[in-house]
Amino acid sequence: MKTPQQIVNELNQFYGSATLYKHWLGLKYTDGIKYLAHEANCYWLLDAIASHQTKNLLSNPKLREFQIWHLQIKDSSGILICEWDTNQEVLRQEIEYTDFPLSHIKLYLVEKVLMLTNEY
Repeated sequence: MKTPQQIVNELNQFYGSATLYKHWLGLKYTDGIKYLAHEANCYWLLDAIASHQTKNLLSNPKLREFQIWHLQIKDSSGILICEWDTNQEVLRQEIEYTDFPLSHIKLYLVEKVLMLTNEY
């Protein structure tokens, strides 16, 4: 198992993506997200973000093309937050327990493609 620092260092090496993968709920994601899901064993994070792509959320024109997602971890629990702009929160989900190895990750959802911030 890799250390959190090793995972962060490797995530920082992703720029763009040669391949897009399709989540079973229709969301697409990049090589960097695939790496994150595998190394951090967090396919559930993709499920959570994809499950929030509902008419209710997407009825906001500001969220149709671009969303900012944060996962913040403290004491083995987490908070998943969606923003339409920096510090403009539109959704919050409490995660009772997780073994996600990083204290924080920020992701972008751009035109229905989930990516690391450095892949944007």
